[in-house]
Order: sequence, then structure tokens, then C-alpha cells
Amino acid sequence: MSLRVYNTLSGSKEEFVPLTPGKVGMYVCGVTVYDNCHIGHARAGVVFDMIYRYLGAKGFEVNYVRNYTDIDDKIINRANREGVPYNVISERYIHEFDVDMARLFMLLPTHQPKATEHIAEIIGLIERLIERGFAYQAGSDVNFSVDKYESYLKLSKRNLEDMQAGARIEVDERKQHPMDFALWKGSKPGEPFWESPWGQGRPGWHIECSAMSMKYLGETFDIHGGGKDLVFPHHENEMAQTEAATGKPFVKYWIHNGFVNINAEKMSKSLGNFFTIKEVLERYDAEVLRFFLLSAHYRSPIDFSDQNLKDAEAGLERIYKALAGVDERLQGAEDPARTEECAELEEKCQGLATRFTEAMDDDFNTALALGHVFDLVRAINKCLPHAPKALLGQVQAEVATVATVLGVLDSKPAEFLERIKARKTEGMEIAVEEIERLIAERAEARKAKDFKKSDQIRDELLAKNIVLLDSAQGTTWQVK
Repeated sequence: MSLRVYNTLSGSKEEFVPLTPGKVGMYVCGVTVYDNCHIGHARAGVVFDMIYRYLGAKGFEVNYVRNYTDIDDKIINRANREGVPYNVISERYIHEFDVDMARLFMLLPTHQPKATEHIAEIIGLIERLIERGFAYQAGSDVNFSVDKYESYLKLSKRNLEDMQAGARIEVDERKQHPMDFALWKGSKPGEPFWESPWGQGRPGWHIECSAMSMKYLGETFDIHGGGKDLVFPHHENEMAQTEAATGKPFVKYWIHNGFVNINAEKMSKSLGNFFTIKEVLERYDAEVLRFFLLSAHYRSPIDFSDQNLKDAEAGLERIYKALAGVDERLQGAEDPARTEECAELEEKCQGLATRFTEAMDDDFNTALALGHVFDLVRAINKCLPHAPKALLGQVQAEVATVATVLGVLDSKPAEFLERIKARKTEGMEIAVEEIERLIAERAEARKAKDFKKSDQIRDELLAKNIVLLDSAQGTTWQVK
């Protein structure tokens, strides 16, 4: 099975065939650097890092470009509030973005261009659009003429007339059409500016990405990615202005990740449900957050909540406990293997690479891929005491391959479990050993049908903020 990806432009899955055999050009819209990044940025970052890793694992040479928008109204407004130059703000939050991405185990892109370092390319692209009749000067601004580009809205599949009728658009008599958008903005007093044929000003948001992607990837390239919220207007306008300037198709495959919801509601500052990456990582291990973000298909919405993060932590802990058992078994003596009890483990291990590849080739289905890892874990837990060391060594190798692609399961099991234990027990009033002793004592009481004592132990632990969770597999605990 060959790799198939969902193309927003066609609205369907397509076989992935790069423009140049063996090579892939991929541009992903980065962040506007005026504040700390939120978990929506984390999802986009993790998704396209995963895609970057998987394409590399399939043997492609990937030229991955992710930009910084380092000049924008929001950056200028923050700089004015703090009384500092705009670049103090942009450089501060470029650094914070880089720190956040590194903490989430993301590989560095091939190029990380800044908009302000590509003003010459931006001006040159605007001049091409004016020469071809797709843009016009309006005072010290330059606008793109949507009426002149017949394929406008082919990416978002909207209707221009309906949008114009239903939109609340501020009247601007300098625009030839209400939906025309800015390529160059004349500077206001006190704003940063660059010299241009149209006067002092700065680039519009959309033209920056067109100029930077073309510089590093050419006029047509393979993949353009970003969050679903960027389909319109950002990516729509990028496509329109670039194809109008070059007369060529801009991007072959448009890939967009789904939204992050907070407790089933859309993430929004106005709703007070807005979390930065730094805030989340104060409470959860970075690998847990990455694992959570990969636990759903990248195009699906994902619901961020404490319970879902705890579930992700429990799932990742379960995998690592099985792998810790493998490590321990490999360090011990070679016991006689009971082959008949290890048939399932052998099958799950030998078939993992194929199943994993099939899942990833189906539009990067990480949810299904992780499901196959859990199948392997179940088989490990059944067979571990009797598994031959050669088979367990193969298990480690297969999991390492998954780790390379997904960017999780790459920690040493004992170290990960120790990190999680430290987080769970931080500030606790009772030692872990005492909790486990009381759980064992409670299990004996329940076995003897002494339910009064069992309840007393549960209440004693609850008074110390330890909640017991009973299941068919036994009793576990968590901090309230």
C-alpha cells in the first residue's frame, strides 16, 4: 500500500506522489510571535513533526520550512503597551516558541525563515502581481484584486457573492472589491517600516508566506500545512496571490489538522478556556502531552480535558510498564521458553511494522498505529515470564522504530516511570510505599469479605487526597 493523504483542495484522499521522485518540499505556517504558544499551536507542531518524521522514515529527502511571522499588528500593539521596539517582542516569543517545541520533542525544520528577513522577496512578488494586473496601489497600500483571479475560494470552497452579502466588512473606498486583501500596508506614525516603491510600510500577512515558501521550495511544491483555521483566509489568499503571480499551481497537497476543544467547547480567550503549552507542562509530562495529541487522527477535533490527559498518561504508563518488564527480563537469566504461550507475542511483534506502516500510510492514522502498539503490550503482559530473550530484543527494536516516527516511547522505561511517579507524588501527605501497603491490606480485607475494614482504608486514603480506582485488573490510585 502506498501513502495516501487527504488533500483539502480536492476534498479526498489521494496517493502521495511528490513532484520530484525521492524528494518532498513541505511548508507549514508557523506562529505570529507576540505571546506564548497555546495547545492549538502544540497540536499543529506535533502533527507536522510527525509527518516530517514519517516521510523521512519512508526514505524521502524532506525540505521542511516553518516560518515565523515577526511583524504584525499584534506584535506592534504589544510592543507599544510595553514601551519597547517591536523586535524585542518578536525575538522574545521566537525564543519561547523554540523552547516549547523542543520540550515536545520536535525535530528542527530545514529552514525557519522570518518575514522581516525577506522584505526584498516580498516586494518583488508584489511587483509581479501589479505587472500582471492582479494587484493595485491604493495610497500607500497595495491590495490584491480578488475579482481578477477567477479561481478565488477554490481551496475553502466558498462563494464570493454569498460571503460579500453576509460579511460585516468595514467600508474602505480605496478597495475595488470589499474582499480585496492587503499585500502591503502603508505605515502609520510610530510604526516600524521598510522602504518600498509604494512608500514606507510593511508586508501583509498572506504575502509573507508566499514569498518565503517560494524562496526555499520553488514556485510549486508538494505539501502546505497548518491548522484548519488557516484554510480561509490565509491559505486561500496565499494560493490566489501565488498562482496569480506565477501562472502555475502553487501546492500539490494541502494538509490541515483539526481543532483543539477544551472540555468539549471551542478554545477561546473570551471563554476563559485558553491554555498555553507552558501551563499544561507544569501539570503533565511533555511526552504525555505529545502522546495525547497523537492519540486522535490529526484531522479530527480533539478534546483537551484533565480526564483525557490523565487517560493519556495512564495509557503511556501502561506501555512503559510493559517495556520496563522487557528490560528487566532481558537483564535476568535466560529461562526455558514456553513457546506455545508466546505465539501471540511473536505474531504481534513480527506484524507490528506492517500494521504500523499500513496505518500511517492511510493518511497518517496515528490513532490506529498506537492501537497496534497496545495490542503488542497486551501480548507482552501475557507472555513476559516465558518469552525468549531473542523475541524480547525484537520487541525493543520494533518499538524503537515506532518511537522514531511518533516521537514518543523514546525514553528509557525506568526513567519515564520515575518521572511520572515524581509528578504524582509531589506534595503528597503519604508515602507511595504506605499507599501500596494499605491497598494490599484492603485487598486482603475484601477477600475476607471484611467490607467495613475495606471501606475504612478507602476513606483513610481519601482523607489524604488519594483516590482508589477498582477494576477487573486490580486497584490503582491517583491523587485527588
